[in-house]
Order: sequence, then C-alpha cells, then structure tokens
Amino acid sequence: MQDTHGRTHSYLRISITENCNLRCTYCMPTEGIALTPKAHLMTADEIVSIAQTFVNLGVNKIRLTGGEPLVRKDAADLIQRLGKLGVELTLTTNGILVHNFIETFKEAGIRTLNLSIDSLQKEKFNQITRRNYFDKFQENMELLDANGFNLRLNVVVMKGFNDNEIVDFIELTKNRNIQIRFIEFMPFDGNQWKRDKLVSYADILSQVNDNYSVENVERLTDKPNDTAKNHKITSYKGSFSVISSVTNPFCSTCNRIRLTADGKLKNCLFSNTETNLLQSLRAGESIEPFIFQNIKSKMAMRGGMDADAKFQNPDLFSKNRSMIKIGG
Repeated sequence: MQDTHGRTHSYLRISITENCNLRCTYCMPTEGIALTPKAHLMTADEIVSIAQTFVNLGVNKIRLTGGEPLVRKDAADLIQRLGKLGVELTLTTNGILVHNFIETFKEAGIRTLNLSIDSLQKEKFNQITRRNYFDKFQENMELLDANGFNLRLNVVVMKGFNDNEIVDFIELTKNRNIQIRFIEFMPFDGNQWKRDKLVSYADILSQVNDNYSVENVERLTDKPNDTAKNHKITSYKGSFSVISSVTNPFCSTCNRIRLTADGKLKNCLFSNTETNLLQSLRAGESIEPFIFQNIKSKMAMRGGMDADAKFQNPDLFSKNRSMIKIGG
C-alpha cells in the first residue's frame, strides 16, 4: 500500500468505540459529541474482517484506540481475535479499566501499552479529564509494570497547564524502564486549540537542558517510521520523546492509516476526507480498491496543511472530526 510520495503503509490504527469514561479537554468538545448510532458502527466481525484485509495487503502492526477501547463490551473477545492475525498488536488506553484485561492482553500477545496521562498532580488530572480517577490510574500503572508490560506514557503538553511538569515526568524514567512521550497540542474540531497554548519540541528541550547538563541528555536513534524524536538522560533506565506534529512533522516517513469506529478510512490524522469501507463491506463489495484509492490520495503533509498559516486556520482544522471521533 504505497502512496504517490513513495511511503508504504504497514501500520493500522483502529478505533473500536467513540465512547470514553473520561472527558479530556483536548479530545472531547466541552458540549460533548453526538454519538454515531450503533447500527452505523463496526461490529466485531466487521472489524476483524477489515483488519484481515489490511494484513493481507501488508499491515504488520495494529493499534486499538477509541474513545477508550476497553469500555467496549466485547473488547476482550475482539482483542483475542485480532491477536490471532499474526501482527504486532498494541493498545492506547487511559488505564482506568486495564485491571480487568491483564490476562486478555497476555493471551493476545500484547506486550506494549500506551497510557494517556497529562498530569502527575491529582487536581490537574481531575481538571483535564473532568473525572476523578487519578488513584485508579496510578494503581493500574503499577499493576501493568508488575506484570511485565512495556509502558509508554502519552502526555499532551499545554502551556500554562502542565508544561511545568516536564521534568517531573522525565524523573519517572530514572528507575523505571518506561518511555514518556510528550505530544504537542494539536488542533481538532471543538478542542479550542490556539497557537499560544502550544509547547513546542524546542520549548521542551529547552526545559530539559535547563535542568540536566547537556552532556547527560542523549539523542537516541529513532526507529524507521517513528513519530517520536527520542532522548534519554544518561544513567536513567527509561527514556523520553517528543511527538512534534505541529513544529517538526514526521510526514515524510509516515506509514500510518486510521480506521474510525464507523468504518471510515483516514489516510492522515489531519485529513478531512474519508473513505467509507464499512458501507462497501456491507454491500458485499471488495474493499481493496477503495483502500488503494484512499492511500493514493494521501497528501505530502498533514492532510494538506503544509504551511503554518494553514495549520492555524480554524476554517481548515475545524472541518476535521474531534479527536475522540477519529481515534486517539
């Protein structure tokens, strides 16, 4: 599955639900969202069928997202079925329900989990999630660690809110082999994005260099197709990275495609165009031609927002879905 810019796509992110048990401000609009009627969402059989088609076309990694994927009633069964496709299977979760899925993860071959947490301070955590689950998150992170899972903590950094916790997060890597992933605040429909809320890759490194001597900050070698720019503090067990979609996009090596919970294929997180694979599947049509057509239409950078002025234009990014309806 190669686009017109020479990029081969082997990584599929599948949103299996639009529902979530948190209400994070950068993901969920303040007024909430109108949920897609159940009849228009993919069933477990349809998810597995579409996933198998992508595997046949060269996908070797699948990540399950949401909403919060673990709130889906048949999540355990679905995870186990997808674990039999012979690909690297992983999951992005807010961690609140993982205690119910430890054995499911192991049986499905999941070894790495991305946990979303944007503050190590209880009051801030509750403020941004609009819920009171901080203690449960901490308890479940310890549980996953004790069970040998590789953990990556996703942190959306926002100026004036949690940018003063960057060093606190990095200190978590001192005695733990975990990765902290700082994510630049990105614009989506309804999340009140403004440029002045952005904490850039350069801003984050500036804080790091102010708190650690330059010779102790190592720039690691990034993996092929990596979205993150990876670093570590010398002698620390873990590492930290920055996903700089706004200030230093990684589009030239992107190998990712996204399937929304209602069965629409997005070739870029920022694209406002989609291909309805579920409709074609239910009509008994082969979805392969539609997949290839979608991949071929992928633009060189951020769904066509290839200049800073475009990226800051709400008339462009507000045409995209909210993050919760795309899949985190």
